[in-house]
Order: sequence, then structure tokens, then C-alpha cells
Amino acid sequence: MTDAKTLDLKTVCECNRRLGSQTLHPQVTLINLEHHGLEEYAVKFEFYAILLIEECPDGCSCCGRKYYDFTNATMVFLTPGEIFRMNEDNTFPRKGWLLAFHPDLLFCTTLKAHIRDYTFFNYRKEEALHLSQRETATITCCLEHIEEELHHPIDTHTATILSRHIELMLDYCSRYYERQFIIREDRHKTLLRQFDALAAESLFSGKIQGGKFPAPGCFARPLGLSEAYFNDLLKFETGQTLTEYLQSKQIHLAKQLLLKGEATPAAISARLGFPSLQYFTFLFKKLTGTTPADYRRSHC
Repeated sequence: MTDAKTLDLKTVCECNRRLGSQTLHPQVTLINLEHHGLEEYAVKFEFYAILLIEECPDGCSCCGRKYYDFTNATMVFLTPGEIFRMNEDNTFPRKGWLLAFHPDLLFCTTLKAHIRDYTFFNYRKEEALHLSQRETATITCCLEHIEEELHHPIDTHTATILSRHIELMLDYCSRYYERQFIIREDRHKTLLRQFDALAAESLFSGKIQGGKFPAPGCFARPLGLSEAYFNDLLKFETGQTLTEYLQSKQIHLAKQLLLKGEATPAAISARLGFPSLQYFTFLFKKLTGTTPADYRRSHC
């Protein structure tokens, strides 16, 4: 349920009507936001929405831009049902574009099969993509191709061509997010050190039972990240999923405990949350090439 100050846009046609734009296709639209006229609302989109924000107020950090990010433009990606508001003063930016498309547009297209692979749709607004001048020009070119196709009479090729233009733009955004991860390397390494401490505390706490690891949100929330951004950051920086990372951390901590010689492999297995001694031995040998007992003996 939305509150009285949230505008619930259920269709693309309604979106065009409320934002003063012409409907060229009932399932997709591209809207210039300079004259949207919405100041008092947050907006709930019942379809996919992509914002290209070309102008932010000076010093605005509502989309997570930091001093080390590009400042030419910003992109925010919303899944159906999400609520967006730029900040307390404005629904939308003063300058920019809104690309909105209904999931039904993707029916029988290649994009439908893997749109969930674009995980940045599940990032928070504060984890937006910040573009350089050249990147902005590329995205703008993609939007121009979409607009050109929208002005073509609808035929049997329309949905396919539109979806391919959208897909190409999303592929560029994937590339640019990877570039942003590289630029934010120092900040991300700080977050990973914090995560590593959280992981060690979680494993040593005795709260892990039966080998069931905490959900990504248990680590993402203390770090101030969405689950999707946290998972992507971890994969990008370490090459591992959360489960793979925690398993590696378990084995690393197990090695330390084995070298101290104060506990049996069975006790270490229980302390670190392995489901059984047999599984601990199996995973330890898989990742190190030796059993816990042999590892201890070889390092005594």
C-alpha cells in the first residue's frame, strides 16, 4: 500500500499522462524530465524504470555520488513496484530522462530471458551509476535510438528492436559499473575488511548451525549496502560468491585453530559451524589437499 503522497503509476500510458508526455507505444516511453511538473510526490512505478539524471543540485549526494566519482550524469535503475523520490524537495531531477518499459514488452525477446542478470536493478538509489562525459554520450545515443524507434509505426519488429536497444544500453551500464568498482577500489577494500571481520565474528560466534550460513543481508546491512550490490562487490573483488568466501574463511580459521593445537578437529568443526566432522574433513581436503589431522601433523 502506498501513502497519500506516493503517486502509483500502474501503466506506461498513465506515466505519460501524469508527466505530460505523448504515448507512442503503450508499453514503453522515453520522457524528458525538464517539464514533469511533479514536486509533491514520490512515485511508484509498476514497470521497469531507468533514470538518466543529467543535473543534480550542487553538493547533492542523494544518489551516493562521492568525490572520486564522475559527475557528468547519474543513472538509477528501478524494478516494477519500486518507489522513487530524488530527495525531500524534488520527485525527479531538474534535467534528465526517464525510460520506462512494461515487462510485457519483453515477451518472446532475448532480454526477457536474462534481465535478472542485470543485478543493478536491485541496487539502492544511493548505489547509482555515475557516468563520464564519454559514457553519457554513449547512453544518450542508445536513448536516441529508442526514441527513433518509438516514432516508427508499430509493427511486428517493434518490440524486438526496442528490447535490443534497451539490452545494448544495459550491457554498457554493466561495463560502466565495473569501471566504477575499479575507481572505488580503495573504498571497497575498506568495506571488504569490515566484511571480513563480520564474517570471522559470525563464524566464531557459534551461531552457525548445520553449515547454514547467514543470508547476504546479514552482512550487507551493517555495511550500508543492498544485498545485490554487496554480492556483486564481493564477486568482483574476490571472484567468489558469499558461500565460497565463507567456506574459504572457515578453512582459514580452522588452520589457525589446528596450529594452536588446543582443540580436536571435531571441536573445531563444531565451533566453526560445519554440519559434521566428515564434511569439515572433506572440504578441508578439497581446498588444501590434506586432511585436518595431517595438516596439524605436518606443521608441528
